[in-house]
Amino acid sequence: MAKPRPAKRTLDSYTIKGSNKIIKPGDCVLMRPPESSKLPYVARVESIEAGARGSNVKVRVRWYYRPEESIGGRRQFHGAKEVFLSDHYDIQSADTIEGKCFVHSFKNYTKLDAVGSDDYFCRFEYKSATGSFIPDRIAVFCKCEMPYNPDDLMIQCEGCSDWYHPACIDMTVEEAKKLEHFFCQGCSSQNEKKTENSSASRESESKVESKRLESKRRRR
Repeated sequence: MAKPRPAKRTLDSYTIKGSNKIIKPGDCVLMRPPESSKLPYVARVESIEAGARGSNVKVRVRWYYRPEESIGGRRQFHGAKEVFLSDHYDIQSADTIEGKCFVHSFKNYTKLDAVGSDDYFCRFEYKSATGSFIPDRIAVFCKCEMPYNPDDLMIQCEGCSDWYHPACIDMTVEEAKKLEHFFCQGCSSQNEKKTENSSASRESESKVESKRLESKRRRR
């Protein structure tokens, strides 16, 4: 007669082996890859289970993919710490967890005073079977019409509020950092036209006033 399998226990938390860091479902972790030359995998812990005696702890995870791990590969606008939340779930030994990390929303990531080695950000969900993304469209900026990469410096036009890469407007990063004010080419042209029209209007008003004064003198 076959022995019944020992019941599994669902754990509320787990202390990472060799450390005092505690993880819980919903936390993000770094997991050891099979090859030491590769970067650690990033995952979100969905649940934690252990054998009846508390041994052989397993974690059910939802993987984050790095851009280079996706079908389309890494693109210019992808940040160095960007990851995609995939639809790929897996069961892994808790012993492969190397440490805890933080995957921020894109908005919160851009507000960090300093980015640590365990900080990442996510703005896309990724369908691993098709290589598609949710959302499939995001805002683009600059003349190059690329999504924002938080690793790249951009400067904002004070006229139209659009953002530009220094290289796209023939400017170096050093020059951009020294700017106190910036107007893009379109807004600069509009300002010049407004200045010209204003000057022409003042000149016309001055001529009209001179003719009125001359007319008054003649009447006298």
